[in-house]
This record gives sequence, structure tokens and C-alpha cells, in this order.
Amino acid sequence: MNTELLKYEDVSIRYGEKEVLSNFNLDINKGDRILLKGRSGSGKSTLLKMPMGFAHPTRGRIFFNNHLLDSDTVWNARKRIAYVSQDLDIYEGSVNEFIEEVFSYSFNQGKLDRTKLRRLLVYLGFQKDVLEMDFEDLSGGEKQRIGIIMSVLIGKDIYLLDEITSSLDGALKEKVANYFLERKEWTLVIISHDDVWEKRDVKVIPVGV
Repeated sequence: MNTELLKYEDVSIRYGEKEVLSNFNLDINKGDRILLKGRSGSGKSTLLKMPMGFAHPTRGRIFFNNHLLDSDTVWNARKRIAYVSQDLDIYEGSVNEFIEEVFSYSFNQGKLDRTKLRRLLVYLGFQKDVLEMDFEDLSGGEKQRIGIIMSVLIGKDIYLLDEITSSLDGALKEKVANYFLERKEWTLVIISHDDVWEKRDVKVIPVGV
């Protein structure tokens, strides 16, 4: 029996005077791997931001766990969903200070597993001294990898992944995709132009075509 987690019902998106997406419908069940494919500007990233309350449909509705998503219920969604973006120009200070700050928030306290952090840093090709580096001095690909690591350490079970491998080299793209896809207990909704995500159990959903 499928367990529905997210539902987009007749969702439309308008940018200014232009409607870029009309009457989009999608049911996402526990354990699904969904890859959203479409041209730039078709509303894919906006769709991923909606379950977190970071964007809202022009028309239509979003449901989480069979409850209409609104200003009250969005907090239940945020407890389980990690939204990971390619844009991580978000911090001034060292990588370690960034990590410490994120895990100082009340809803993340007690979740920082330093052993797992070190293991993930090695897996994604970092030297241990990266923790002392200034976050602003990292390359785009390094920032992406730190963002990926943070999302895993926070410990959610639904991941909305927005072009998280765009700045990585081929080997790292494969490593990141495999890491997420191998965890069957996670539910994934992915936006990516990288074919490393197009595996057998990934369902490709066209957007805006």
C-alpha cells in the first residue's frame, strides 16, 4: 500500500504576466524517486520550494500527509523535509563555524554526529582541514558538497534536491547520486540536468511541456 507524502493538485505558476506552468498534478509516495525534467524557467525550482513554504502556487493546492499545506501545517512538513539548493552563498566565517551555527538551532540540537561528518567529508573528497577554511573561499562545487553533507547530517527522510550536482565533476556526480539513490528509506524529488540521476528506479516527470 502506497503512503502518500506530497500531492500537487492543479498547481499553476505565474511569473509576472506569464504563466509558465498550468494545472500540474503529481502524487509522491514514501520511497519514490522523482526526477523533474523541463526547460529553464518552467517552474521546477518553484515546485520544490512550495512544500517548505518558500513559494506558493498562483492557483492550485499542495498537500503534505493528506493535509492542506498552509501557514500552520507547513511546520510539520519542515520537520521531515530537507530542501537542498545549488545556491549556497550564505555564510561568512569558517566551515566549522557554519556547521556549529546550523546545529545550534533548537530543531537541530543534538543531531551533529562528528564521526558521520568526518566520514562524509572523506567520501566526498575533502581534506580534514576544510573545516578551518573560510566558507566564502570555497569553490561552487565545494559549497555544494558541504550543503549536501549538512542536509544528510540534519537527518530528514524527504529530500528535495535542486541541481545539487551541477558544479561537481563526473566522479563526484556519481558518488552523490548513488549515495542518495541507495537509501531506499528516503523519498527524493530531484531537479537535475545530469544523467547520473536517471537510474532504473527513478521516475522522470516532465514539467512545462
